[in-house]
Amino acid sequence: MAAVSQSPSIVPQTPERSQQQRMDALRRANDIRSERARLKESLRRGEVGIVEVLSDPPACVYTAKVLDLLLAVPKFGRVKANKLLERCRVSPAKTVNGLTPRQRKELLDMLGG
Repeated sequence: MAAVSQSPSIVPQTPERSQQQRMDALRRANDIRSERARLKESLRRGEVGIVEVLSDPPACVYTAKVLDLLLAVPKFGRVKANKLLERCRVSPAKTVNGLTPRQRKELLDMLGG
């Protein structure tokens, strides 16, 4: 049997961050989560519409999943939200910023925007 040569695998290293950089990133992430929670609560109360959020998304929802935002809308449960996404050919894992122009337009049309 021939010996198989083992070459060390190269694992890309993330740059080292200072304690201050880590704390700043954590603070930003917490601010985004808080802002997103307030927005979802406004959606639940009907103070803001899902069409407004999807047509001109605030920065706090760029990385939010479209499904999560739909679930915050009154009268939208998991089944209805998934059917809507399926009709618009949008993955349930798709983020707001990841929507293509076609997907965004179809969603807005279906939501009445």
